Amino acid sequence: MNAQSTQQAGAGGRTLAGRSAIVTGSTSGIGLGIAQALAGAGANVLLNGFGEAKEIERIQREIAERHRVDVAYDGADLTRADAVVGMVQAAERRFGSVDILVNNAGIQFVSPIEEFPATKWDQILALNLSAAFHAIRTAFAGMKQRRWGRIVNIASAHGLVASPFKSAYVAAKHGVIGLTKVVALEGAEFGVTANAICPGYVWTPLVEKQIDEQARAHNLPREEVVKKVLLAQQPNKRFATVEEIGALTAFLAGETAQSITGAALPVDGGWTAH
Repeated sequence: MNAQSTQQAGAGGRTLAGRSAIVTGSTSGIGLGIAQALAGAGANVLLNGFGEAKEIERIQREIAERHRVDVAYDGADLTRADAVVGMVQAAERRFGSVDILVNNAGIQFVSPIEEFPATKWDQILALNLSAAFHAIRTAFAGMKQRRWGRIVNIASAHGLVASPFKSAYVAAKHGVIGLTKVVALEGAEFGVTANAICPGYVWTPLVEKQIDEQARAHNLPREEVVKKVLLAQQPNKRFATVEEIGALTAFLAGETAQSITGAALPVDGGWTAH
């Protein structure tokens, strides 16, 4: 895509028209918000994640019709390296190229380290860190060859600071930020950027469920659970929204962010400013 066609594609806010993206973990929550934002900017999108087939089909159709883009789906199990590679290759066949890669999929498990199950450690590292590596290494050569690419890794405030009982998650997210910096250095002369977004708590259906569970467990009103438990470390005492994370991702994927690379960008209401 040359400068003139890029300017034309940007007309009407479709700044990513002609680009194609993969967003892992995008059938709900943050990933779905990111996929919506990229499609809204004109990018074709490959969705990935678990869920009921009919609901995933509905999501595909809704995004495609609303934003007039091509929307594919791959249900790859990202804990398997071969499945990650196959997903990227499938996107390349479908779209012709993978220009934007968003590694968002992740899981969490909380336990004192002496009781932390080894199987949970392996699973979290495989999905939260190794899957990003396998996706990047598969897509990277094509990005370098085309001299354009955007890699956005959804890390966490826990990629910058630690909390007790989250050893695997914190280790994986710190690793994601380190991986991001290495990829940024390797891609710098080829027009390929790599950045990490580090959210604090983001309002999703899973978080809403967690509030209800904590309220019952501690016999506290929902408002107290939010302020004194979940958002205790966030000075602004509010959840980020999936739309905020999506908008930042779309910005990082665009032309005007070409000088931003190797950054770990907090979206945490001041959590890591302590």
